[in-house]
Amino acid sequence: MFDNQTILITGGTGSFGKMAIDTLLKRYNPKKIIVFSRDELKQFEMQQEFNAPCMRYFLGDVRDKDRLYRAFDGVDYVIHAAALKQVPAAEYNPTECIKTNIDGGNNVIQAAIDNNVKKVVALSTDKAANPVNLYGATKLVSDKLFVSANALAGAKPTRFSVVRYGNVVGSRGSVVPFFKKKVDGGATELPITDERMTRFWITLPQGVQFVIDAFDRMQGGEIFVPKIPSMRVTDLASAMAPGTKQTVIGIRPGEKIHEIMCPADDSHLTVEFDDHYVIRPTIDFSANISYAKNARGESGQPVPDGFEYNSGNNPHFLSVDELAEMNGSLALV
Repeated sequence: MFDNQTILITGGTGSFGKMAIDTLLKRYNPKKIIVFSRDELKQFEMQQEFNAPCMRYFLGDVRDKDRLYRAFDGVDYVIHAAALKQVPAAEYNPTECIKTNIDGGNNVIQAAIDNNVKKVVALSTDKAANPVNLYGATKLVSDKLFVSANALAGAKPTRFSVVRYGNVVGSRGSVVPFFKKKVDGGATELPITDERMTRFWITLPQGVQFVIDAFDRMQGGEIFVPKIPSMRVTDLASAMAPGTKQTVIGIRPGEKIHEIMCPADDSHLTVEFDDHYVIRPTIDFSANISYAKNARGESGQPVPDGFEYNSGNNPHFLSVDELAEMNGSLALV
C-alpha cells in the first residue's frame, strides 16, 4: 500500500511517529515520508536517526492552516498524531488544548480534502469515550470531526477513519517512565492514585501495526478499537518495584478509575471482529458501506445491546509476572 507513496505524519517526532517511521522504512519503499511537527530540536535529533533519501522534515503547527496546506501538497496518506495529551495540563490550559486538538484537527481535515489526500487515520484515545476531562472531551470532538469529514469530502476521494486505543507502554508522560524514575532515584515508596485503577495497555509496535492495518481495513467513518489487555496500576507498581510500599495519593484532576473504549451508548453501532471492534458512524453518508465487512474482507458481528468495553470488565488482565517481563524488555521512548 505504501510503496512509492507519500506519507505525512503530524506530530511525527513523538513516540508513535518514530516507531511508525522506523516500521515504514523497514517494510515499504515509500516515495516520501514527511514529518510535520513544531519542535525544531526534536526534528534535528530525529534527522540523525532517520536520514533516508525519502525523509522530509517540515516545521509547522496544525494550528497553522496555511502551513498544513503547503505540507499536504502531493501527499497520499496522513497519520494525524499531533495533540496536546497531558490530562492535568489540559485541565489548567483548556483553550490551548482546544486550539490544537479541535481546531488543529479541523485544519488537517480541510487540508486533506483540498489536496486530494487518499486516506487519513486520526489517532484517538480511550479518554475520548464518555470523557470526564478536557483532553478526552477535545478528542471526542476531534473523533466526531474526522468521522463526519467523510460527508464533508463529498465527491472528493479523501476518506477518514479513527484509531482509538489505550495507554502506550513506555511512551513519554506515561506511568512507566514515571515509576522508573522514582525507582532509579532510590524511592522507598511509589505514589498510587487509587488502588482500584485499571488501564488498557498496548505496546508501541502493536499500536503502529494497528494503524497500518486500519489503512488497509478502512472504508471511511469507522472508529477502530483493538482488543488489548488491561492492567491494574497496583500490579504495575509491584512488577516494577517488588516489595516497595505503595502510597495512595488520590485521583488527579480529570482521571477515571477505569477507561472505556466502546461505550454502552454506542453498542448499537459496535461490530466485533476477531482482534478488534469497529464503531460505526452515527450518521449515514454512504449507502454503499457495510461496516460488518471491511475492505480487507474480514467479517464481524454486532455486539449485544448494552455492551461496554472498558479496562475494568476486560476479560484479559496482565499478571504481575507478565508486566515485569514486559518492563524488562521495554525500551522507553
